[in-house]
Amino acid sequence: MKMLEAKNLKKSFGDNEVLKNISFDVNKGDVLAIIGPSGSGKSTLLRCITQLEKIDSGEIVICGDTLVKNNYDEIAEYVPKKERAAIARHLGLVFQNFNLFPHFSVLRNVTEAQRKVLGRNKETSEEIAMNLLKKMGLADKADAYPYQLSGGQQQRVSIARALALNPDILLFDEPTSALDPELTGEILKVIRELAEAKMTMIVVTHEMLFAKSVADRVIFMDKGYIIENGTPEEVFDKSVNERTKAFLAKY
Repeated sequence: MKMLEAKNLKKSFGDNEVLKNISFDVNKGDVLAIIGPSGSGKSTLLRCITQLEKIDSGEIVICGDTLVKNNYDEIAEYVPKKERAAIARHLGLVFQNFNLFPHFSVLRNVTEAQRKVLGRNKETSEEIAMNLLKKMGLADKADAYPYQLSGGQQQRVSIARALALNPDILLFDEPTSALDPELTGEILKVIRELAEAKMTMIVVTHEMLFAKSVADRVIFMDKGYIIENGTPEEVFDKSVNERTKAFLAKY
């Protein structure tokens, strides 16, 4: 079952065309890793999927619901606001810089969206939050504030917050880029466990070994294009594309 379909996505910022005719899909339970040099359009692609940016043209279908498609003038036309909000609930996004509320405790960071977005009561949202924090090894940090946590702990809180909304697809935007190697291992372990549990995920990452060992499919992007889209073996071991080989040689 296709959980996400993207067709011919184009996005520009002024004269800078960031996404150039991007097409791919993600099946239920699969992990898609997106790799490529900085500035290749990876993060912009995630932001377009999660409605933080709007595409100029193309089509996005999430869990069978069409978010946007072209009108007769080949310009992207989005569904009404209420439908967009419902579609957004299929997705959870984990940012590279955590994006926790500094004035909220860990527990409240994980419960706030549950209550405001899903309308859960205090008791239910806190029970869900504590179960997730326990899975993340952070049950003893529920009353702490973000500044009292390590970067790895903060990122695990942000993952718990995203999971608390029961997303069908979890997206990670370079979740380890702000972390040192030891803390990076903490987060990659969590993502591996989610992959083993068959969570559908899209992971933008610079961790090549992780992408090769965990992903079901790998996309290599460069200068706004998808250069390659295949299995880890096809992209990492059997690529015949010179640009892909040159990029991977650095790792």
